[in-house]
Amino acid sequence: MNGNTETPENCVFCKIRRGEIPGEMLHSDDDCFVIRDINPASPTHLLIIPTRHFTYLSGLTDDILPVIGRMYMVAKQMAEREGVSESGYRLIVNQGEQSGQVVPHLHLHLIGGRQLGALG
Repeated sequence: MNGNTETPENCVFCKIRRGEIPGEMLHSDDDCFVIRDINPASPTHLLIIPTRHFTYLSGLTDDILPVIGRMYMVAKQMAEREGVSESGYRLIVNQGEQSGQVVPHLHLHLIGGRQLGALG
């Protein structure tokens, strides 16, 4: 796995960001954007996605670190906006096919709105 295995031209998240395919855009700034997952695992299931096309954390470099930090700040804000901040929510980053990563563009899942089972 490297940092960029799919091009922005054929990436579904990049196409949503560019408005080429529909997506419920909840937030957008220079670093990241937020959409609702089209196949939600819970009542609240958002995807926080870096604006810059980036695939795997194995390609992480110092220049992308501020974007990763911004993604977590936006996740916090979205959890508050969606009303799950107090009850609890989960943040998940899947990496690679065996983890369940479907779209090869780094993204952070924010899942909440119901009782989630323990991990580990």
